[in-house]
Amino acid sequence: MTEPVRVYAGDCTTTYRAETQRSEMPRASKPSDEAVSSDPRRQRGRVVVVHKPDGTVLVHDAEGYQPVAWLTRADAVHRETDGEGGFALVAVKDDSRLRVESHGGADRERHGATPAGPETGTCPDCDGTLVRARGAVTCLDCSAEYGLPRDATTLDSTCECGLPRMTVERGARFELCVDRECEQLDEAVRERFDREWSCPECGGDLRVLRERTLFLGCGNYPECEATFALPERKVVGSCECGLPRVRGDDSDDSARADDSRCLDPDCTETPETV
Repeated sequence: MTEPVRVYAGDCTTTYRAETQRSEMPRASKPSDEAVSSDPRRQRGRVVVVHKPDGTVLVHDAEGYQPVAWLTRADAVHRETDGEGGFALVAVKDDSRLRVESHGGADRERHGATPAGPETGTCPDCDGTLVRARGAVTCLDCSAEYGLPRDATTLDSTCECGLPRMTVERGARFELCVDRECEQLDEAVRERFDREWSCPECGGDLRVLRERTLFLGCGNYPECEATFALPERKVVGSCECGLPRVRGDDSDDSARADDSRCLDPDCTETPETV
């Protein structure tokens, strides 16, 4: 989704001021107040100022890649203009304050910007370009956005709906559409692993459940409150305790039960042949 990035350019004075908490100062120099203002850092020059949608303000001069001043994700940014084409920009975050004020007229532009990332396909809604960025597949031309599991790998293949497919490993490798309304990871994992293993504490069936994340919980709840993390590595067998055994080496796709480990790191049982 396109969001506005504001750009200012001209002869400007940049003033940065931050407050230092008394607890952070040497004991001998602590004043009576809880915090003191540091001396402001002022710089003047012909600069380019970038104000991003998330409140980040960057002030660039002609040298290098690092800004001469910046404030990341400010709590508030206030813009002022005058009748002569000048501007003042004030960004505040916690105890830090950045002010950029132009001398005379200045150039001002507003540009649309989107998240940037590797291309992943074409949006079926508007034919725009899809990219993977910020943990989601996002269209550069419309508001379509599809959140991804943190370890998902997007594929070159597409779903019947036109969106990219992805793979996610949750005890096995699942291939799904990136749109959760098209195919749901939870349903695929439950179909594969619900009641697949036994609770080592009471022998009940382990159910695939979700509370913020997928996990295994004993089907005899509330009599038994045992819970276990859902395997993220490939399941290669069952342990005698009732839990799954998972491969021990992420790079080994041909893992066997004899080089795996129980889901419970404290388990001392030997592998069960599958």
